[in-house]
Amino acid sequence: MTQRIAVLGATGSIGDSTLSILAAHPHDYDVYALSGYQRLDKLLALCQQFEPTRVCVPSADVDGFAKRLSDIGLTIDVVGGAEGLVDIATDSQVDTVVAAIVGAAGLPSTLAAARAGKRILLANKEALVMAGQVMIAAVKSHNATLLPIDSEHNAIFQCLPAAIQQNNTQIHEPSHGVRKLWLTASGGPFLQQSFAQMQQAGVAEAVKHPNWSMGQKISVDSATMMNKGLELIEACHLFDLPENKINVVIHPQSIIHSMVEYSDGSFLAQLGSPDMKTPIAHALSYPNRIDSGSQPLDLFALNDLEFIKPDLQKFACLRLARQAMQAGTQATIVLNAANEIAVAAFLAGQIRLTDIADINEQALTQVKVPLLDASADIGDILSIDHEARRYTSAFIAKMA
Repeated sequence: MTQRIAVLGATGSIGDSTLSILAAHPHDYDVYALSGYQRLDKLLALCQQFEPTRVCVPSADVDGFAKRLSDIGLTIDVVGGAEGLVDIATDSQVDTVVAAIVGAAGLPSTLAAARAGKRILLANKEALVMAGQVMIAAVKSHNATLLPIDSEHNAIFQCLPAAIQQNNTQIHEPSHGVRKLWLTASGGPFLQQSFAQMQQAGVAEAVKHPNWSMGQKISVDSATMMNKGLELIEACHLFDLPENKINVVIHPQSIIHSMVEYSDGSFLAQLGSPDMKTPIAHALSYPNRIDSGSQPLDLFALNDLEFIKPDLQKFACLRLARQAMQAGTQATIVLNAANEIAVAAFLAGQIRLTDIADINEQALTQVKVPLLDASADIGDILSIDHEARRYTSAFIAKMA
């Protein structure tokens, strides 16, 4: 039976990888809907290639994009803004939602997809960083399916017993023997450089990831290791574990994508070439397997595999993520919001790369927000997000 897919964030790197797989398996998958934000020329080309039924663009671009489609002979329903994303995510014709919008902007549509009982392929880590308890509760109460396509979380998922894959609370069952989870990190472009060198780094250096091809924001997060901090928070929610049961290890080769440590001393690891098509193909076809189109791993070409303990003074964002997870969802919302503002300021040349951690810590300690639990709604979450952004923006302005 053909799966009807909505790719939210189709013009980004996750969208590229997803659509290449879908194009290679046209009888198994139908590209029902796409969304894009800034790269509308690219989105138009994707509409020509895949001829989706629906497409979402920024609200201000709906009429113009509809005319561009009409001019090339395409009849596609065009919707706009956050409301349009939610409309597509909850469309009764959609089977699977690929949640690949970067940042907090992806939260409302991802949560809506969960409440609509959809199969969700999750790349938008902010959905769990900002609303982990709410998201997981929605997935369970509405019989949705949540499959991670971050390479690390997908690797852990693959290394867990089927019972835990189907119900994350089974991870506490002693017979499964799960002791710890291990998230691997590349260490980013500054692993072998000093903190002083990081202080002087420009944007071009920060976004030059040694192993992965990613967008600017996630590349900067990798350079500060905030990306791994956000993944740590995400893993806590995905796998129902406290942060002290999840370790982070730097593995510069990005061959082992993550591991599960068991009580009998075994470590199960998922290996593969650093290519996002592998985890995406796994989630698209789960519980089956399909050809992802990624380059097979050549074991005979591998050199030494290194494992390094993170330096939490140099990569303070990783320490802050643990502190935020300990404090609760309200703190992880603040951290994520502050980080998005700080990264944007760095990319705009307003602050240094190493200022990002200081700004994030300032927001965590100074933004006063109410405690949240699983009963929180989207309004409560976005209110904290907006307050953290307001504070952080003002703080950065004073630094100038």
